[in-house]
Amino acid sequence: MLAAACLGERDRPGPPQVTFTIDDTTVVSSRADTVTGIVMAEDADGLDSLWVTVGTSEQATDAGFSRTFSFPYRFILPSGQQPGTHIPMSFRARDVAAFETQKDTYVVVIP
Repeated sequence: MLAAACLGERDRPGPPQVTFTIDDTTVVSSRADTVTGIVMAEDADGLDSLWVTVGTSEQATDAGFSRTFSFPYRFILPSGQQPGTHIPMSFRARDVAAFETQKDTYVVVIP
């Protein structure tokens, strides 16, 4: 019983940590434009998958059980969108224990 009292607290499993960059947070309405950047995730147990969604389009990748993983994303958005529109974006990661994290943001359509 004394040995158990001497052990430090063990790490508890939790969701992955997700960070991302967006190269330009605006898209031009008068022409086809792109949304690009990098999504990064980290998890001590290992990562299963990462997803990036822009509007209704989604890209996913297998993280191969790596503890840290990143991938560049690129979405082409069509012209003709209404200026001032917020196009939703989401960045999601799942670890090998099935914990998930999601971060949401948006890009803005400009004239």
